[in-house]
Amino acid sequence: MRRSVVLLASVLVLFAAACGGGAAPSSTNAAAPKGPVTLHLGYFPNVTHATAIVGVEQGIFARTLGPGVTLETTTCNAGPAAVETIFSGALDATYIGPNPAINAFAKSHGEAIRIVSGATSGGAALVVKPEITDAAGLRGKKVASPQLGNTQDVALRTWLKEKGLSSDAQGGGDVSVVPQENAQTLETFKSGQIVGAWVPEPWVTRLVKEDGGKVLVDERDLWPDGKFVTTHLIVRTAFLRAHPEAVKGLIEGQVEADAFVNAHAAEAQGIVNDGIARTTGKKLDAAVISTAWSNLSFTNDPIASSLAASAQHAADVGLLEKVDLKGIYDLDPLNGVLRGRGLMPVVAL
Repeated sequence: MRRSVVLLASVLVLFAAACGGGAAPSSTNAAAPKGPVTLHLGYFPNVTHATAIVGVEQGIFARTLGPGVTLETTTCNAGPAAVETIFSGALDATYIGPNPAINAFAKSHGEAIRIVSGATSGGAALVVKPEITDAAGLRGKKVASPQLGNTQDVALRTWLKEKGLSSDAQGGGDVSVVPQENAQTLETFKSGQIVGAWVPEPWVTRLVKEDGGKVLVDERDLWPDGKFVTTHLIVRTAFLRAHPEAVKGLIEGQVEADAFVNAHAAEAQGIVNDGIARTTGKKLDAAVISTAWSNLSFTNDPIASSLAASAQHAADVGLLEKVDLKGIYDLDPLNGVLRGRGLMPVVAL
């Protein structure tokens, strides 16, 4: 691999500890295990992973998987960490953002993972200090992203480039992009160490409500019809091939959880907040979750067109070589479930 892919591989290793560690990628041709099936599912304690949290907390996944499958869950804090854990075989499926999924597909030469469903659209923005009124006001300043090469990092660097401002992976250029954990961003924004951050919800809302920021760019405004993939569900290709019925059961749980969060928003917000608290030890303010929720759309559609654009954006800013995404989707199980419920199927690339 050339330099940009090597850089992303290094990031994957660096963040592996955030999700149970990592190891060398496992072969997609591994023999199927005998006996009862255990499905190891990953997700993040974030509002953007609401369907995953509801599916776990309400026992939806456990029920749709059926008695022959044991569900074990792991919470992750970073997309690259989740990818590395997928590679090690410690996770069979995970909810994740688009760019880490693209990186996983590219790093494994199209072998390791498949996207099997959407989950969330929207809920990302560039929040800045009140005195910043346009892109030019960021020149010579520091702006945070959640991590190098993640979905919001790519979106930020792409927007800066479109505005004629340079950035690089080392923090140089016209605007210094500083990858840091979102919780740290709350503190560095408040202290003035950074003047802005491109982050997902609920951090957008928290930067505005708690630290006096303002939204300079709502990412929905940059996409056709305001739709772009924020979170989708991926599975290890080897697991999909070995246990298609287990994957179908997982997808049935995703579709049921999606229906729940859309039909019972207030109740779902409480469930998600309880799930976040169970993992992190701290609940979010109810007003924060409510505001963040209004900036999100929950959908089984993975919005494939936006994934292709994200891959091109990552290549354009030097974080990924151009990658052929043919084969990254396997939506047949999802569309089977949707048709069984009288719902419209979704399309891949």
